[in-house]
Amino acid sequence: MRRSNGKASPMDKNTDPELMPPTLDGDDPLGVSPDPMAVSAVSQELEEGDPASLSIPLETRFGIPSGLSPRVEEQELSENVSLPAEETNRPELGPGEDVEGVSEEPAPEDEGYTVWNYSFSQVPRFLSGSWSEFSTQPENFLKGCKWAPDGSCILTNSADNILRIYNLPPELYNEGEQLEYAEMAPVLRMVEGDTIYDYCWYSLMSSTQPDTSYVASSSRENPIHIWDAFTGELRASFRSYNHLDELTAAHSLCFSPDGSQLFCGFNRTVRIFSTSRPGRDCEVRATFAKKQGQSGIISCIAFSPTQPLYACGSYGRSLGLYTWDDGSPLALLGGHQGGITHLCFHPDGNRFFSGARKDAELLCWDLRQPGRPLWSLSREVTTNQRIYFDLDPSGQFLVSGSTSGAVSVWDTGGAGHEGKPEPVLSFLPQKDCTNGVSLHPSLPLLATGSGQRVFPEPTESGDEGEEEVDLPLLSMRHVHLECQLQLWWCGGGPDTSVPDAHQDEKGQGGTEGGGREFI
Repeated sequence: MRRSNGKASPMDKNTDPELMPPTLDGDDPLGVSPDPMAVSAVSQELEEGDPASLSIPLETRFGIPSGLSPRVEEQELSENVSLPAEETNRPELGPGEDVEGVSEEPAPEDEGYTVWNYSFSQVPRFLSGSWSEFSTQPENFLKGCKWAPDGSCILTNSADNILRIYNLPPELYNEGEQLEYAEMAPVLRMVEGDTIYDYCWYSLMSSTQPDTSYVASSSRENPIHIWDAFTGELRASFRSYNHLDELTAAHSLCFSPDGSQLFCGFNRTVRIFSTSRPGRDCEVRATFAKKQGQSGIISCIAFSPTQPLYACGSYGRSLGLYTWDDGSPLALLGGHQGGITHLCFHPDGNRFFSGARKDAELLCWDLRQPGRPLWSLSREVTTNQRIYFDLDPSGQFLVSGSTSGAVSVWDTGGAGHEGKPEPVLSFLPQKDCTNGVSLHPSLPLLATGSGQRVFPEPTESGDEGEEEVDLPLLSMRHVHLECQLQLWWCGGGPDTSVPDAHQDEKGQGGTEGGGREFI
């Protein structure tokens, strides 16, 4: 995915365009029904081969197709132009040449295409990363990392309030050659005005269609911003106001699976914006009314991949399940000791996972028996920092970071003691907190982000007989900071069998230990 250079795109806090530039290829985007229940209808149309609902054919090159090169200088904001909500779930291919080993949606005549599986039989092999980018400022720790839906690039957030986009390392495309990976450098930097609360990719993002390549972010005392993932420019903004007509910032963001809506979490409220109408118009759904319901700030939102419902996590330590179409409450769950910070649905749609701050448990819930957690897993979370976890595309492996830095892997398909999954692997990428983990959607690549806020410690007094030296009462001498993005190879050889084989079998081992520490 080719983008502009890595220059920052400074953003004025007080000037936020609320409207979008016209589509880059001059065509009207394919519309998606704003009706949330249209998910099943879209699937049915795709099966029936309705041309209006089919996406653009997959390009065989890794870059911007000719004629789709974004031209920022020609963009004019227009109130009647909307963000596209196209139905495309195509994987990304390599730059300039066909790449073997990338999971593809095969044409009927295709045979022998390659599917990669995750394998955690050995310590993942370190490939590359970015650390110089985060060392220019003190305590510039990362706040998670997220692969793009098409796997073409990865998005990071950090304490300097800059969103960075990195392309896949070019060394990955040199098949059969053992090359030394160079340090990764961001191709885009998008500067926010204040602390970033949440950020996410557009759910139907595909780099073969630049009109779908954008990210959303929310920061303190700012509107929700939509950033172009090809140019780094601000494409749109969504504004929310409270009962005093004051601008309020969203604490969580999530695009609906069909891309037609943006769900935003606020205090006791979820607001829903239509991606076709930037501005301040939105639907307001209260989660707490008449002393009943889900209280606290809605800190995370996740959609079921198979059913028309979504889950909300709250800093009030509760989980809520709601219908997609009208937000009717379905269940209110409790079991965490701290505020919920992250949610993730299993691909089967029947289970979802939740994690909280200052809470050592990852809980698994079954929608068929929502009364209590199905089982819990242990991880170290001793601060208020959001510690991410993720599932691989097949739903077999669950990977989580921790405050201590250890990355833990569980096999969700293998029932162990008390029916809970057995731990498969635990390794230490660095000695600082691992707050971000993200599994690539088609390649066995694990991305990790590290770092945390640190505080000075009291200075130890010297032994008797030593000369008295004027030392500060508080010191950072013993603080060890490792703020970096890292990529890890978590698979052996490719599986060239049937496309669904990776859902039933573990990937074949074959990774080389990366010299990192087993736990």
